[in-house]
Amino acid sequence: MKTAERFRRARRDPELAVLQGFHALKHALRFGAELLEVAALAPDRLARLAESLAPDLGARIPEAVTEIVTREELARLVPRPPATGVVAIARRRIWTLEQALDPAHDASAVALIEPRHAGNLGAAVRVAAAAGAAGVLVVGGRDPWEPDAIRGAAGLQYALPVATSERLPVVPRPIVAVDPAGEPLDGNALPPRALLVFGTEREGLHEEVLSRAEIRVAIPMRPGVSSLNLATAVAVILYASRRGA
Repeated sequence: MKTAERFRRARRDPELAVLQGFHALKHALRFGAELLEVAALAPDRLARLAESLAPDLGARIPEAVTEIVTREELARLVPRPPATGVVAIARRRIWTLEQALDPAHDASAVALIEPRHAGNLGAAVRVAAAAGAAGVLVVGGRDPWEPDAIRGAAGLQYALPVATSERLPVVPRPIVAVDPAGEPLDGNALPPRALLVFGTEREGLHEEVLSRAEIRVAIPMRPGVSSLNLATAVAVILYASRRGA
């Protein structure tokens, strides 16, 4: 099978992940992904990137390259070829709902209700990984491993549990709903080990979810500004929860 066909099939395979760009590859390796194939424009440039941006990985990144491709060939592997000139196929890490919501974990977890845009979903995963969240739950059928979500997360789906569910389950954590009608955010008022629940930028959270919340909080904003990007909102609330811990 040709390389381009393998990458096309991998984008549709529920057991595989397509990594686009140096940072996604770096994080996948750093957090234990099983790489199946790595295609790069220039291994020597990739080695320089690894030396400057991921010295902890040593020679593992350039040694992972299985195929050297031209720029034209790279454009056939992925819809938007990354500037760093490297793409890969890896096995997904299968996380469970129990892992993402583990009540023994000291940090708060994040639930994203029906996120609309894969890139924003991925960026929220990246923020959650950076803030040391317990896990991320994606509710409503969106795949957190689709290529745009992996790119938005820079491959950090490998760094913390990212699970899916059709509905918000009963959880062993207090639920904090992020809602414009809630009380102004005060990090010290957020309960520890909470499940921080975020709705869509346009519609917010449905009443069914809001009715289950122990607390509703709002991010203070300048009058006339109606909403924040999903990942920005996740960052504000997560870091406020850490401050109050």
